[in-house]
Amino acid sequence: MRIVFIGTGEIGVPTLRLLREWREHQLVGIVTQPDKPVGRDQKITPPPIKAATQQLGVAYATSGCELELPVLQPARIKMPEAIEAIRRLNPDVIVVMAYGQILPREVLEIPKIACLNLHASILPRWRGAAPIQAAIAAGDRETGVTVMYMDEGLDTGDILVEKKIGIARTETGGSLHDRLAEIAPEALREAISLLAKGDAPRTSQESELATYAPKLEREHGRINWTESADVIERKIRAFNPWPGAFTELHQRKLKIFAASIVDQNGKPGEILQKENELIVATGKGALLLNEVQLEGKRRMSIAEFLRGRSRVAPL
Repeated sequence: MRIVFIGTGEIGVPTLRLLREWREHQLVGIVTQPDKPVGRDQKITPPPIKAATQQLGVAYATSGCELELPVLQPARIKMPEAIEAIRRLNPDVIVVMAYGQILPREVLEIPKIACLNLHASILPRWRGAAPIQAAIAAGDRETGVTVMYMDEGLDTGDILVEKKIGIARTETGGSLHDRLAEIAPEALREAISLLAKGDAPRTSQESELATYAPKLEREHGRINWTESADVIERKIRAFNPWPGAFTELHQRKLKIFAASIVDQNGKPGEILQKENELIVATGKGALLLNEVQLEGKRRMSIAEFLRGRSRVAPL
């Protein structure tokens, strides 16, 4: 089958690698987001999927050049010229993972067989942009990758394949992201094989069980110390590395990357101990902070952070 891959984020790189190396099927094109300025110096940087094509030795489209495997980077995939460029690739299947734009009906109707989306949750739980962080923050014990037939709704399409994994007690958003990235190719391989045989299942989602994980912004990482210690601890892990859990200390942002629940109590935000440890009271229980980063400084252990500090104000 002729396959077009549409994706942007790092989570899709192992799936792209599968498609590039798969002998039974042909990857005929890649669609990703445009290069963007990144970091303090605003250096123009390709998205992870485009960078991966270069690392894999995949030729990509440049002005005036007709190359073997084009990488299309439309500003908006709904633009007529973008739709026509995808149509010219004549795909049997379109595979989408972490693209970052909603596909219009005109794109969904292009492939001869199906337009598939790989979503990082077991649908209908955690539809939306941030299912990985949502699963950890909610205390879920398992998650996975769902391969679904795309429709015009938000992750509402029929299910083709699901692959489940457990969520570890110490799981972070980063570690779960990487684990899901590694099982996604297996889920897609099964889905494509079923489609090729002509007996792929379609299971409707139970929409009444749906939950939603909206796109995260930096401010979502702000810690509310009136919440319980277990809720805050899960959020710290869920938001590591993005968007990062943080609080204010001496009018500067203090990011918290790891913390442990301790059996102490006090006024929310109160510092309970600060010699060699930093324990902060919450709405119920307290947290021992383990790894932090003060704005403008490097990431460090709490012992390093406290060294030489005579006072730590309430958070």
